[in-house]
Amino acid sequence: MRWRSGGELRELFLSFFEGKGHRRYPSFSLIPDDPSILFTIAGMVPFKPYFLGEKVPEVSRATTCQKCVRTNDIENVGYTARHHTFFEMLGNFSFGDYFKREAASWAWEFLVDVVGFEPDRLWITIYKDDDEAFQIWNEVVGVPKERIVRLGEDSNFWKVGPVGPCGPCSELIYDQGPEFSCGKPDCAVGCDCDRYLEVWNLVFMQFNRKEDGSLEPLPKKNIDTGMGLERLTSVVQKVGSDFDTDLFKPIVDHVCSLAGVRYGYDRAQDVAVRVISDHIRSVCFMISDGIFPSNEGRGYVLRRILRRAVRFGKTLGIEEDFLAQLVPTVISTMGGAYPELVKHRAVTEQIVSIEESKFRRTMDQGASILAEEIRSVKVNGSDLLSGEVAFMLYDTFGFPLELTEEICRESGLKVDRRGFDLAMERQRERARAAASAKGFGKDLYVRLLEAHGETSFVGYDLLSTRGKVLALVKGGSPAESIAEGEEGEVLLDVTPFYAERGGQVGDRGELIWSSGRAEVLDTAMPLEGLHLHRVKVEKGVLSVGEAVEAKVSEEHRSPVRRHHTATHLLHRALEQVLGEHVRQAGSLVAPDHLRFDFTHFAPLSQEEIDKVEEIVNGKIVEDLPVLAIQTSRAEAERMGAKALFEEKYGDVVRVIKIGDFSAELCGGTHVRSTGEIGLFKVVKEEGVGSGLRRITAKCGMEALREFQRLSRTVDQVCELMSVDQGRVLDRVKQLLEDLKDRERELREAKRRWAFLVSEGFIAQRQIANGISVVSGVLREKVDEELLREVADHIRGKLFKAVVALASVFEGKVSMVIFADKEAVSSGVHAGRLASELAKMVGGGGGGRPDMGQAGGKMPERVEEALGALPVLIQGQVR
Repeated sequence: MRWRSGGELRELFLSFFEGKGHRRYPSFSLIPDDPSILFTIAGMVPFKPYFLGEKVPEVSRATTCQKCVRTNDIENVGYTARHHTFFEMLGNFSFGDYFKREAASWAWEFLVDVVGFEPDRLWITIYKDDDEAFQIWNEVVGVPKERIVRLGEDSNFWKVGPVGPCGPCSELIYDQGPEFSCGKPDCAVGCDCDRYLEVWNLVFMQFNRKEDGSLEPLPKKNIDTGMGLERLTSVVQKVGSDFDTDLFKPIVDHVCSLAGVRYGYDRAQDVAVRVISDHIRSVCFMISDGIFPSNEGRGYVLRRILRRAVRFGKTLGIEEDFLAQLVPTVISTMGGAYPELVKHRAVTEQIVSIEESKFRRTMDQGASILAEEIRSVKVNGSDLLSGEVAFMLYDTFGFPLELTEEICRESGLKVDRRGFDLAMERQRERARAAASAKGFGKDLYVRLLEAHGETSFVGYDLLSTRGKVLALVKGGSPAESIAEGEEGEVLLDVTPFYAERGGQVGDRGELIWSSGRAEVLDTAMPLEGLHLHRVKVEKGVLSVGEAVEAKVSEEHRSPVRRHHTATHLLHRALEQVLGEHVRQAGSLVAPDHLRFDFTHFAPLSQEEIDKVEEIVNGKIVEDLPVLAIQTSRAEAERMGAKALFEEKYGDVVRVIKIGDFSAELCGGTHVRSTGEIGLFKVVKEEGVGSGLRRITAKCGMEALREFQRLSRTVDQVCELMSVDQGRVLDRVKQLLEDLKDRERELREAKRRWAFLVSEGFIAQRQIANGISVVSGVLREKVDEELLREVADHIRGKLFKAVVALASVFEGKVSMVIFADKEAVSSGVHAGRLASELAKMVGGGGGGRPDMGQAGGKMPERVEEALGALPVLIQGQVR
């Protein structure tokens, strides 16, 4: 068997199965079209609807090299030769076409005849009752029967779940030789050691498991195979670990270079190098597929992987940001097969750099607290870290729970996961309590939908229509009528009112009947297809069965249309200015403004905002046609129409196409051409979460009013400063410089005053068990930096001393406690003193043995708290 590169083996596999009539597909995204899983975890995931019979495949045979992410055993990554968070899965698939005979024969042909595996080193495993597979391997392929091993359901029977498609599987096992054996007398095929290495798994999907556990044959039998490229490459290249293959070697070498270590000489260092090498591959592929670090879902997994890599870098002695330097190495190694890596190189480097810097700023402090907590747990004879502490590290310092667990595990401790979950749930309860409940009970709406069916919506074409009142809701209960002056909800059989969804607010307007009128305050869709109109009856009584004229307010609908179409223009403009990584993460389309949340890793510069405005206003000036097209999902994808990852769409979708500039799946209302928008102005750009930005903008007359407001403000500033517009900026800069000068002078005066006062504190020092204790209160507004500077100054003038200074201003207490090294050697712990003093002033605190900080809301008790310091110190000194 000759040496081949990983890239060569990838191409060899795909070409082989193309030659067997399979269509080659490029790797699908790591973001699956399946809400039940976070990532594409196997080659079959993109084809799952075909296997389940939910969709009809375009072809009956397919082959892929699929990028995959799995984190269920992340704690093993780095500690073994084969565990990964990111890997490539080679696969060939049959949708009701060929079955066991072809799958087995082609697998053997590829490994033996094409790649060059030695036949006498290959073993086959089959499901214990699969006599058909045994016969094919033995009689058709020619594998000696003594090299075919029957195993049980746990090893060789695949299932999608407790019920549904399932079937036996067959594995091709490569014997690496006795040098890889665990040495146990019973070591054989099926052993977990590295001697008998599973190379390829062939799944024969032939049954449907029913609720009672019985198996019935599927009408169409399918084939799903999977072979890890990394593992195949390690066998072909005759290396003992995936990390020694050419798929990893350049990354491993780069990590070693940055850390100044040699691979293969120290186990702990090797583990760290492998963790970083694996994790940076995951990070690069996830970001290139549009996943950004966040505190939930896929973004949380990305953040967890990235932060784990940073932490292992620190164990190698890497103190500076380094992960972004590895990105080009990953791209040079993998970019030829995955062009999206090359395309998104710049954004990947920037996101990795920002995320690592952000974590490093809190990591040291969090790690220090965790180390102290671990020491405390051990001193108390326990092996369990509090869940509250783990949650505090997660909530305050960004430590993923799994990272805290890993650090604790290295010290022989476990984490109280139940306590962590309870702390998390308490926080969620607080968030839920803070959020106002919207609407009435859902059960009532379900009954309305079941009784009356979906509302017929005609509002794309009409702003007015005749309809019939089918049901009324008042005070959360069904009603027969709504009287004058009362509010309620109205269900019509047909409506022109657009119901709030997809970020667009609901229509307003009026309902008119023979003896009355009601104002429509809002339109909502509590359940798919159910339009409810929230109304206030202005005249008469509205009753069930009433015939009404439903009229949408053009004054409300028109600016909403302008802002919605402008949102689509904004989305595309952001992609052009910032990059294709921009994804919509939320929106609000109202008559007076639009709000657009999107994935991006840094604040926009004024230059970028200006460019976005120029593009959007340019498209408005071009007066591009805006078309609403009803089409199939497949055709929409061919048109390049964008869809939200988290949204579920039916087979027929609505595409909003703006010239050749933009195409998006959208159910909202829009202008007929972009010229109707009139004008576009960004009024605010801000961050709304990690990796998320928000733009607020205005269109049409609202944009004009924004320009007028800005113009008036500038005029007023000029008038106040007695300068014209051409010189106002220079005047403001001069005033700011003058203000900074005054602030510097004030701070220096305050510093001299504080140092002068501190001499009095020193003169009044006390002695506690041989420790000099200095304390005092500065009753002026003194920031913590100056407070620390004065405390450090006092500490430097004394020997074996503890200094506690407090500042009281506007009802708040700030406190610092310093201890010199002699005091610390005697048992003093400034952080714990800070914690005790904080309790006395109604706050919290903590810190290191030599320095602590505290704060509180009870300034009237600050003298009492400082007075207790000598007694607290006596309790600490050994």
